[in-house]
Amino acid sequence: MQHEHPTDSNLFPQTINPSKRLLTIGGIALAVSLVGLYLDADQFFHSYIVSFSFIASVSLGALFLVMLHHITRSHWGVTFRRIPETLMRNILWVALMFVPVVFGMYQLYHWTHADAVATDALLQGKAPYLNTPFFLVRQVLYFGVWGFLAWKLYANSLELDRTGDWGIESRQRTISAPGIFVFGFTVAFASFDWLMSLDPHWFSTMFGVYYFAMSFQATLAAIVLIGLWLRGKGLLVNTIKHPHYNDLGKLMFGFTVFYAYIAFSQFFLIYYANIPEETLWFHHRLEGGWEYVTYGLLLGRFVLPFFVLLPMANKSNLTILKWTAAWILFIHFVEQFWIVMPNRGILNPEFHHIHFSWMDATLAVALVGIALGLFFRQFSRHGMVAVNDPRYTESLNKH
Repeated sequence: MQHEHPTDSNLFPQTINPSKRLLTIGGIALAVSLVGLYLDADQFFHSYIVSFSFIASVSLGALFLVMLHHITRSHWGVTFRRIPETLMRNILWVALMFVPVVFGMYQLYHWTHADAVATDALLQGKAPYLNTPFFLVRQVLYFGVWGFLAWKLYANSLELDRTGDWGIESRQRTISAPGIFVFGFTVAFASFDWLMSLDPHWFSTMFGVYYFAMSFQATLAAIVLIGLWLRGKGLLVNTIKHPHYNDLGKLMFGFTVFYAYIAFSQFFLIYYANIPEETLWFHHRLEGGWEYVTYGLLLGRFVLPFFVLLPMANKSNLTILKWTAAWILFIHFVEQFWIVMPNRGILNPEFHHIHFSWMDATLAVALVGIALGLFFRQFSRHGMVAVNDPRYTESLNKH
């Protein structure tokens, strides 16, 4: 059996590095989108937060996976761990991507309108939490926590590569154990702030878990696609093997079920409680053409990947796994769109029916292109595999 070693074979070839092309494509798409900011700022910021929440969710899911890996001391994911490590490292850039959301708060969040709060008792009751200064403080806290965790775990991983000091693994667990606890709270509250408060009359105590479940499923899909892209370039073929992809397929299947359980539980609890402030959120997504997206999510986010990934053989079939992962990422983006866009129809009858804009596409290309470009730029700077990890050989010999 041919093994990868910490030699040049562990370095990403600059000849195939797509980071410059991706950053160029993303920059051009962003420049085109800025024309839309001038033409229709409301549409721009709604389209922007769809793509932002999509990008942020993948990086956050990667951070969770890396911390979970260290806490459980698992060996199976060592060979591909540098992929989620680099994805979580993008959180530092995601923080910069949040800046346009700050400038678009008035267009996005109805609770920033003083005249609306003055005449709405419910918004007045939520004002101690939903106010601009406290909102901004919370964002600094969220990104500060995530950025520190991502930076420290990534830096320690690189230090282990350089020094071979296995004691660093103990430090990784020391960071990850409390980190994963804080992560759970901050992600839940961030999802409340970014997405749930777009309709400030609506509330769901399950929304944080709902956002996490869909995010982690999407992260697993992103890792599969990046790994298979590398494999198609002849990289890490003998390092990330079929058993590793099989395990990733099992996790994708498991979180497909977990996501469906959380999403249905959220709907069912709201359905039988029948509180107007809660039910209206789903009512708006079951009319005006949105009902087709709603039922499409049921089929595309759960039924299709469930039955495709159910057979054991399909989890090891790299072609099926690739297309299923691509579909999960696509439908994840559609779900972000479905969460955000119907809120525009609450105040503006023009958007009561489903509506698409060219900015939905250009901003998606912009943010995905930039995020991927930054990923490959960082990924190419260091070894593609944590070869000095104490469980590397065990992971490499996985059957």
